[in-house]
Amino acid sequence: MSTGTALAVDPHVVTCTLAPRYEAVRTARDFARTALQRWGLDELFDDVALVASELVTNALRHAIGARPGTAGGALDDYDFPVQPTADGRLPIRISLVHRAPQVVCAVSDPSSIGPVAREADFVAESGRGLHLVDSFSRSWGWHPLGSGKVVWALFEAERTAVNAVPELGGRHRRSA
Repeated sequence: MSTGTALAVDPHVVTCTLAPRYEAVRTARDFARTALQRWGLDELFDDVALVASELVTNALRHAIGARPGTAGGALDDYDFPVQPTADGRLPIRISLVHRAPQVVCAVSDPSSIGPVAREADFVAESGRGLHLVDSFSRSWGWHPLGSGKVVWALFEAERTAVNAVPELGGRHRRSA
């Protein structure tokens, strides 16, 4: 469930503000599907959806401060802005930018602390998200904002030219 979707003046730049609930992960995937279909880039959906899911999950887990709920101290709500606040805190937003042949998936959140890939523990239930982002995108990174940060991942659309020679070695080539 989003709190609002905005289409910028440029039809190849779309943004969606996400609600502070774990359902936001599904909203991000649905948003990505719609944008990629509109751009004729359906073949990127699986990779972009997985990365969007990981980045939004990280924003929800690490960037949002949970506050105690009213019933027995359970954590049920978030101290989460849905609009920029007077103190400059930003909501979680997902943006997709298409500049042929590339697509950037970017998730901004109110935390200024950058993501850190951890050594994956094979029995742990979490801790592999950034490894997945690294595996399924061409490259990724993050940048601080005035109040918060943006984490981004870059994807290459498949070349559909008749004379295109397929790359050898793997689908997710990284530049040096």
